[in-house]
Amino acid sequence: MTSTFQSIRFSIENSVARVTFCRPEIHNAFNAAVIGEMGAVFTAISENPAIRVVVLTGEGKSFCAGADLNWMRSVRTQSFDENLAEANALADLFWAIYTCRCPVIARVNGAAIGGGTGFVAVCDVAISAESAVFSFSEVKIGVVPACIGPYVIKKLGEGKARELFLTGERINARRAVDVGLVNSVVVDSDLDDAVHKQVKQFLSSGPHAIATAKRLLSEVPGMSPEQFRPYTAEMIARLRQSDEGQEGMDAFLNKRKPQWVQD
Repeated sequence: MTSTFQSIRFSIENSVARVTFCRPEIHNAFNAAVIGEMGAVFTAISENPAIRVVVLTGEGKSFCAGADLNWMRSVRTQSFDENLAEANALADLFWAIYTCRCPVIARVNGAAIGGGTGFVAVCDVAISAESAVFSFSEVKIGVVPACIGPYVIKKLGEGKARELFLTGERINARRAVDVGLVNSVVVDSDLDDAVHKQVKQFLSSGPHAIATAKRLLSEVPGMSPEQFRPYTAEMIARLRQSDEGQEGMDAFLNKRKPQWVQD
């Protein structure tokens, strides 16, 4: 199944959804229309239990070059309430990707700048082509990486985020791995193979277990010991009794593949 919107492409094949920014002539820069279409797509993904992995990427030479310049021109003349509504829509989109029940892989095929780097940060795993570059460039034009900030700080830590947010420095893919923004970097010609291997890795694991692990990672850091002890104990007890947990343990004990593994 393939759906083409005005600014993105959405396809599903063998339990894998692919979401592609499709504005290569302006390096996949986003605007209000892109945000709306992306929001609709991730709502559809959340409602489709057949989807088990999502790959987010860009068409052409860039991943996402941040905000569209024409959109920025219109934003300058908007009222505070109009600006706030669009900022809330972007914040909601980042949250939808970050909390997606499926693992989301960023296939970083080229430059990820400003908010484009934010799309990398909210993915569970980011695999980058060696030619890609990254920058939290907002301070260069007098704004800040606000909506993406919570995810970047959580992923990089405050120290690295301070350096990159305050300088707006452009970094290469190797440096992006060093600071924790990207998980791995490969030569450009090996990018698809690396993404395919990561997809297979996710498909070998229980889909409900992955969704629960994502919730664990998101919720437990903010809990006190009095909260996380009963929360995590109940979580594992319920999973052991679930259909997926029973199937996974039986497959392991009987040295066979669980039913969710695709050959």
